[in-house]
Order: sequence, then structure tokens, then C-alpha cells
Amino acid sequence: MSLGNDIIDALTTVVKEDKWMQYRELGNTGIKISALGFGAMRLPQTNVGGKMVFDTEESIRMIHKSFELGVNYIDTAPYYCEKQSEEIVGKAIKGWRDKVYLSTKNPIEDDSGDHYRERLENSLKKLDTDYIDFYHMWGIDLESYEKKINVKNGPLSAALKAKEEGLIKHLSFSFHDKAENMIKLIDTGYFETVLCQYNMLDRSNEAGIAHAREKGLGVMIMGPIGGGRLGAPSEIIKKLIPGGAKSSAELAMRFVVSNPNVTCALSGMSSMAMVEENVRVVSKEEQLTDAEIFAINEAMEQNKKLSDLYCTGCNYCMPCPKEVNIPKIFEYMNYHRVYKLTDYAKAEYKSIGTNEWVKGNRADACVDCGICEQKCPQKIQIRKQLKESHKALA
Repeated sequence: MSLGNDIIDALTTVVKEDKWMQYRELGNTGIKISALGFGAMRLPQTNVGGKMVFDTEESIRMIHKSFELGVNYIDTAPYYCEKQSEEIVGKAIKGWRDKVYLSTKNPIEDDSGDHYRERLENSLKKLDTDYIDFYHMWGIDLESYEKKINVKNGPLSAALKAKEEGLIKHLSFSFHDKAENMIKLIDTGYFETVLCQYNMLDRSNEAGIAHAREKGLGVMIMGPIGGGRLGAPSEIIKKLIPGGAKSSAELAMRFVVSNPNVTCALSGMSSMAMVEENVRVVSKEEQLTDAEIFAINEAMEQNKKLSDLYCTGCNYCMPCPKEVNIPKIFEYMNYHRVYKLTDYAKAEYKSIGTNEWVKGNRADACVDCGICEQKCPQKIQIRKQLKESHKALA
């Protein structure tokens, strides 16, 4: 499948208002959003007295730098960064509140509208703000919408009331479900934006993204670099990039922002260098060439072998009762399987639990309880993959 003509046509209509950044119409909201959003999920940490803690000052400097370079959308959530992300973001937006758009999320844990309201008020308090621009029903699927959200005195009723009060400006949802159900949620008519996964590895939501734009919803993308996987050194992808000059991470990001139906790509940033590099990539004015589009399609074919282990690194599977470090194990497995960095992957796997940087246990500590699989939004067969990972890397 080629996106060539659609990409070329779309990029000529992208709104240009800042020398650093592209801006795009956010559905029917009348708002223009930067094509790059700051994801506050992986904020930097520092060593204080032998303990790793989140570096609030550096996080704020990074966020401010992104704002200065034209980013005007920042996304957080109650559980990000060990429940510290909202407070850090709240401090960072001081002095910028009327210039940037704030997104956070409400985990739909039950069918209670009162509990939804409590979580909303808690986020407002942590963020130290009077309103949230884009408030997401977090990680919902069609079943939870029908059985827990759109019920009498439920979360949807509470959300609409909060919107009437001005506490929420725009009602949104983040999505982990079958692609066809994304279209059904869009068609309910209650939501103004959607946050979903889309990248070179996983194009399953492509039709839903197009439908969202057709229906006037803004589209935010999480995981544009495939949970970091597409940012790893890769001879496989490098050979497919014309001239070998661009990184695989750049190619992955440009693939996402080049889709005419995407409004904004969120990047979980953990260093100042990452902020500056992402802005540089997204700010490129030149269109993708036919050769680059062809290279992307070839790269997607090469990466289909990841389809049974598409871990985004969201950490929803954690904590494990036996402290198995599932996200790291899968990260190392993908270094081995996809990028052929086997020696590196084995060394990193061996180091799990031996230092303060990568804590927990290796895959052989798994006792097959299955708790992790119940929480995985990607429905990965985690126990099976852990066994395969240990066999390959131990």
C-alpha cells in the first residue's frame, strides 16, 4: 500500500505559522496543534543518594524548551512517572497556560460517575489548573464504553456535566481495542479527539484514523517510534533508507507525521537532545520522496516478524508479583529478533536485577500466574513470549 499521493497532497496544506514547527487543524475544534506533542510519560531521572528519582528541574527545562521551539500540546496521565507526571507538568505550564494545550486522562475503573468526578478533581489539583483542554477516557474499548461508560449516572454523564461547567474543554478517548471498534466509538458523536497507536510496525488503525478525520475528530498518535523499537540502531532499516543518511527513528517519525489524517504525534521525551531532535524532524518542510515512501513500505514488511510481540513499553503489565521485568525483557528480545543485535541483547538480559538501573528478575522467575496478560492492552501472550525470550537470551 502506498501513501505517496495522499502524503504529497496533504503536506502542501499543512499550516505553517512558526519557523520551528508545523501546525495542523485539530478536527472541528478550530484549534491549531503542533505536529509534535510532548509526551510526559518518560521524564528524566537522576541519582540522589543512590536512589533514582524523577528530575523535576530538568523535566521543566525540557518542557519549556519544547514550548519555545513551537510545541503547544503536552500530554500526561495520573499514573505516569510513578504518579508524579501530572504534578511536574503542572509546574511546567506555569506562565504558559494560555499558550499551550493540556491533555490528561481518566482511568475508567468502574461505572461510577462520582468516581470519575473524583479522579478529574484530583488531576485538576495535581496540575494546579482550573481546566483541562483535552480529557481522555483512558485506554477504553467498545465493551467498556457500552457496559461501564455510557450507563445511567456513569462516567459519560459525569464527563458531559464537567464539560458544561468548563472543567473539560474537549472530551477525548485513548484507544486499545480492535481497529473496527475505534470507528464505532468515533461514531457515538461524543468525542472530539482520539489518541491511538500508529507507526511503521502497526498500521491497524489506519482506516480508523482516516474515519476520524472524515468525522471531524483530531487524531493524536502514541508510539510513533514503536515503543522505541524503531529508534534502535538497525542495519535492516538503514539499508532501506536512501543514502543511509537518516536514522530509523527519523524515518519512523516522518512516516507518522506525513499521514494526512494525523494531527499530532506524541513523543515520550527523556532528554533535551531528544526534544531538539524531534522538533528538527517534525519541522522539516520538504515532502517525503517516492524513494523514501518506498523505503518505509519495505521497512514495514521487514518488521512484520514483530507482529506477535508488539510491546509498546506502556508498563500496564507491571508490577509482576514475581518482579519479572517484562517490558525490558521484551525490549531486549526485539533487539535480538529484529535488529540482530544479539550480543548486546544477551548482555543486557543478563544484567537484569544486577544493578540499580534495570531492576527486577529475568523471565525464568515467571510462575505462569497470567496476571500480566489480563492487563496487557495489546493482548500479547506474555507467558509464552517470556519462555521464548529466556531460551533465546539466557
